[in-house]
Amino acid sequence: MQGYLVLKNGSVYAGERFGSEKDLLTEVVFSTGMTGYQETMTDPSYFGQTMVFTYPLIGNYGINLDDNEGAGSKPAVDAIIIKDLARRPANFRSVMTLADFAKEEDLPGLTGVDTRKLAKEIRDHGSMPAVLVSELNQEKIDALFVQDYPSLLLARAKKEEEIETFVGEADGPKIALLDFGLKGSIVKALQKRGATVTVFPGTTPASVIEASNPDGVLLSNGPGDPTQYGYATKTILELQNKYPIMGICLGHQLFAIANGAKTYKMKFGYRGFNHAVTDVDHKRKYFTSQNHGYAVDRASLAGTNLEVTHEEINAETVEGVRLKDKEAFSVQFHPDASPGPHDAEYIFDNFINKLTEKKGA
Repeated sequence: MQGYLVLKNGSVYAGERFGSEKDLLTEVVFSTGMTGYQETMTDPSYFGQTMVFTYPLIGNYGINLDDNEGAGSKPAVDAIIIKDLARRPANFRSVMTLADFAKEEDLPGLTGVDTRKLAKEIRDHGSMPAVLVSELNQEKIDALFVQDYPSLLLARAKKEEEIETFVGEADGPKIALLDFGLKGSIVKALQKRGATVTVFPGTTPASVIEASNPDGVLLSNGPGDPTQYGYATKTILELQNKYPIMGICLGHQLFAIANGAKTYKMKFGYRGFNHAVTDVDHKRKYFTSQNHGYAVDRASLAGTNLEVTHEEINAETVEGVRLKDKEAFSVQFHPDASPGPHDAEYIFDNFINKLTEKKGA
């Protein structure tokens, strides 16, 4: 079936639909990664967005049971836009094709699109709303665009959250993880280092976290505008006075906001795993995995107790901050590196070492 992606600025991209054939209003973003499409589709940070993959062949190693980032197998993205859909995946771990996964999970897809042209347009004009439809019916397109996208997003994001514990080594540190849209690879990275991780809903008050007697606290990644998570500010401030804290991606932004900084919406964001970042302290550079549309405003750090620890090489955006007088820091990138290289895993090592030292003191 023919399908169309219609951008808010009027541009139209035609292709062939696969997976779900439902029409929807969404926000279009792009990823520059050559691999990692399964992790990207299931990463909660991409909730409510349609992902454009710039690498031309997607689905060539199929779908397996181990690489999903969110809870279960459910995709987080609204839809996926690709150039060529691989029909015969070649990988011993594969259990189904991408097309079968999209159909099974009710995920809309559009193939046959010039995704690099589309990515260039997003880069030039910024991420923007769009509709995915099966026919160019202007009345239907207008009706989709007139919907309030933020309200739709919040309604779809509602879920029942539970406290869950992932056991590590008996003498390992205990970490309380506030879940704002958690990637499963973060928990795996912590367990790999011997930590026992208890995942709490992001709305959990500090008193409940404290009752679990953790050695440290981690603020997870998640989707959307960090200013919509105002409820987290009080909790973060209370916890950072008692425990070492680490924030990742959205958690980095929330940590910065809680300590007086501001954030802004980027033109098209960073999505992929080839973003070079400088560690300011050690004067070393790393390639990092990133997926965010908002960033911490460097100018807003003036007058706060925060200092920059990492910055993006090209645009010099703030990629990490820390408090000057507490064991509390955050990074914008994903040190769990799934998908992506292993360059930044030392961030987890540093955090675990701090908790181990504190535990043994």
